Amino acid sequence: MNEPAVNPGEAGDGERCSVDLGIGGMTCASCSARVERALRKVPGVQQATVNLATESARVVVAGGDPQVVARLARAVREAGYEPRTPEQMQAAADEGPWAGFVPVALALALSAPLVLPMLLQVFGVHVMLPPWLQFLLATPVQFVLGARFYKAGWSAARHGSGNMDLLVAIGTTAGWLLSVWLWWTAPAGETPHLYFEGSAVVIALVLLGKWLEARAKRRATSAIRALHALRPEQAHWLGPDGEVDVPVAELLPGDRVVVRPGERFPADGRVVEGHTQADESFLTGESLPVPKGPGDAVTGGAINGEGRVMVEGTAVGAESVLSRIIRLVEDAQAAKPPIQRLVDRVAAVFVPVVLGLAVLTLAGWLAAGVGFEAAAIHAVSVLVIACPCALGLATPAAIMVGTGVAAQHGILIQDPLALERARAVDTVVFDKTGTLTVGRPTLTAFVTDEPHAVDAWLALAASLQSGSEHPLARAVVAAAQARSVAFEPVTQMHAVPGRGTEGVVDGVCWRLGSLRWLEEMGAALGPLEGEARRLLASGATVSALAECGRGEGSEAPAARVRALLAFADTVKPGAREAIERLRARGLQVVMLTGDHRAAAAAVAQALGLDPERGEVVAEVMPEQKAAHIATLRRAGRVVAMVGDGVNDAPALAAADVGLAMGSGTDVAMHAAGITLMRGDLALVPAALDISARTVGKIRQNLFWAFIYNIVGIPLAALGYLSPVLAGSAMAASSVSVMANALLLRRWRP
Repeated sequence: MNEPAVNPGEAGDGERCSVDLGIGGMTCASCSARVERALRKVPGVQQATVNLATESARVVVAGGDPQVVARLARAVREAGYEPRTPEQMQAAADEGPWAGFVPVALALALSAPLVLPMLLQVFGVHVMLPPWLQFLLATPVQFVLGARFYKAGWSAARHGSGNMDLLVAIGTTAGWLLSVWLWWTAPAGETPHLYFEGSAVVIALVLLGKWLEARAKRRATSAIRALHALRPEQAHWLGPDGEVDVPVAELLPGDRVVVRPGERFPADGRVVEGHTQADESFLTGESLPVPKGPGDAVTGGAINGEGRVMVEGTAVGAESVLSRIIRLVEDAQAAKPPIQRLVDRVAAVFVPVVLGLAVLTLAGWLAAGVGFEAAAIHAVSVLVIACPCALGLATPAAIMVGTGVAAQHGILIQDPLALERARAVDTVVFDKTGTLTVGRPTLTAFVTDEPHAVDAWLALAASLQSGSEHPLARAVVAAAQARSVAFEPVTQMHAVPGRGTEGVVDGVCWRLGSLRWLEEMGAALGPLEGEARRLLASGATVSALAECGRGEGSEAPAARVRALLAFADTVKPGAREAIERLRARGLQVVMLTGDHRAAAAAVAQALGLDPERGEVVAEVMPEQKAAHIATLRRAGRVVAMVGDGVNDAPALAAADVGLAMGSGTDVAMHAAGITLMRGDLALVPAALDISARTVGKIRQNLFWAFIYNIVGIPLAALGYLSPVLAGSAMAASSVSVMANALLLRRWRP
């Protein structure tokens, strides 16, 4: 038998690891609470979280004990439940929509004749089945089809606890025994009023409700199953003997594989040979294919386009991007938000309180002199209607669906606490570079002393920069390539760190670098001086191209500056629209940057931000970003921070809600509670929206779960609900909670 999934702890966790364990037999919040208590008692367990909706547990344990998984499974079994492996959980999830319906159908078929006389009475037809026939129809439903309630209820009682099954077993057994007693003690020739139909119908309805609930759970976990399905089974590995089909699990970093048109990439890697397009919509939510060529990164699970490519693997198995995404979503679905703590406290005392209320109901009606028969029926109604299922499903069902649909659109919600906080956010703080802007400089202006010589001077500038990896050099080369100018051969190339580059082109010495360096070397701006001041005032980074003599190298005197080059980090497409959407939600937007004020002002103008209203904060160091977030929070603001770099990690962690751009660094993603898998800033308002909607569903579910019991139990105790109506209401409660959560699947950014 395969072992439960064991995940190593993150860096810095030492010997900690997490264990995923499936749990069979849980039916309500009391069950999940009991399993949690049992798991936490196992030596070495530091944290245990049980999810009723996914019927699984995430346990954080101290490493070093090779038997810890067996101990956890034993604890689950001794608590009265069945430990399951991931394979068994997957098999259960893959069952068809009609799986498990046979017992439900039999229960409904046997119960229907018992209910028929009640329905006919509405039309004035009075018939009654003989007691012996009622007994024959109800008994198999009670003790064969309803055996699961006795088994689970007895297990709970034996461990000093209670659950929904115990309430159903006690309530329906009381109704069945009362009917048998009334039948056997009735005078000869008299047909007493029996309650076999109540017990049988309650069991049939509860079975129907649990089956509908299971179907809803399978739909709710469809997002995770869809992510798992993205992993191809086979890869075309290029081994010593040529192309060989091997299981993807056998791939190692550095292996080369062939990916044919229409296939999924088996691992993360880089294209070595060939050109194609990749559909990465599962990762980013972006439907347009992305061109891929030699040197470009590809992600395992993405769909290859029309080209046949060779890929060298860089990350496989659990280290791949897809596996990390699945873990992040599963972690979010396994964790509990603070709002769930109230439910856990209620669930811990719920069943004992209901049993006490049923006893009080029986005693109260007996004291009122209505007779044992009527008193027992009212007590049975109290037991039947009090169902903690809805309480246990309210929170995890909404989280499961909300995080799943968000992941399908490129929003990874890693921390359920971020869900609750996002609902109350009133201030969104953006890092500038790489978040609001592209994150790399582009050549925004090229001004020459001779307008007709633009291409010639740009070709010279690109020639001088063609061998450099500096971001400004790459921007010059990219601009020249965009204008299709030809590069000139350069000799005596010499780079001056922090200053610029010089070289000889066609016998003429040229320098390209900062204005300060060229001024130090004696270069005169001449007629370009006014233009240089204007560009600097606009916040651009300005360099200059200067001619410095013929063939005499760096000792030649500078003649004059021929061209000015202005560089700026351009605003991302859609950034202004995203800010406007946030403002439309009533949120304040702030841009935080370490750049000088002129550059910040230029970007702010493009984004429609007003420095006079405190929407632009410039010249802040990385540690000051976190301090600024803390200042906003002390002022009573609920802050969401959006960033992408290592220097944003402290601010992301300091904010109420951190949103990291998935195109950024791993450090930023770990510090944030929400990760946006593509650089589209429209995902920021979308992430806040789906978070608010998910929390809204949680609160709706909890309201209906609590109000159902608050209203239903008194009505049953006062005699206004029969056991049949109570059973119908109980079955409907958990189904309605799941159905309400499933409405989130219709959400679109």
